[in-house]
Amino acid sequence: MKPFLILQLRPESVASDAEFQAFLEKGRLTAGDVHRVSFDQETLPADINLNRYSGVIVGGGPGCVSDCPTSRNPLEAKMEAQVMALMPHITSEDIPFLGCCLGIGVLGHHLAQAVSKDRYGEEAGLARCNLTADGQNDPLLEDVPQEFDAFVGHKEALQYLPEGCTHLVQSPFCPFQMIRYRKNVYATQFHPEADGAEFANRLNMYRDKGYFPPEEVDRLMALCRAADASAPPKIVANFVARYRAA
Repeated sequence: MKPFLILQLRPESVASDAEFQAFLEKGRLTAGDVHRVSFDQETLPADINLNRYSGVIVGGGPGCVSDCPTSRNPLEAKMEAQVMALMPHITSEDIPFLGCCLGIGVLGHHLAQAVSKDRYGEEAGLARCNLTADGQNDPLLEDVPQEFDAFVGHKEALQYLPEGCTHLVQSPFCPFQMIRYRKNVYATQFHPEADGAEFANRLNMYRDKGYFPPEEVDRLMALCRAADASAPPKIVANFVARYRAA
């Protein structure tokens, strides 16, 4: 089997490792099925051949693609630049791609610079999501119910649907929760890989990053641990099952 390429943009090794394990578990993958790259520790070779992979999965991170370049955290900017450098090839060749959380920012920024903090930012917690008419017929949303809860937490969001994209999942306060570009390039605003315990741990780790008032962390952690967010991980499993290639 061609491996899946998992790209991670979290500078905190504890959070990065936990996210990686979540992708393996939800995608029903083993470490031998993937090529993991943690951008805080390594870089991709300039001549990387994406055709050697079944697909590309991009995790989340604390950065914001819409921040002014001169005010960016240098490490976060460097990590995001490496993913952005792959996007012209991914979108032009329609290479299987699943961008999670920050991944929708990367895709939206690459396609149309359509990401900002003007509207739709979300405090960390739960979002009630709904499939659109197109989402009901998309293979990555097979067995995902019409309405479901998902874990979110964003300072920025996609402001409009870029040309060539299909709107798959929406929510009342942040309409563009999942999109598809062409046939095989997907991105979610929510976290399809995280369960309640994993997301609660992330909230605790990022309690001082401006996603929510720090004094709210215990309430939000308890909310996430008690939540039923079993539907979103099916997206990761469906992505792997659809694009797994020999």
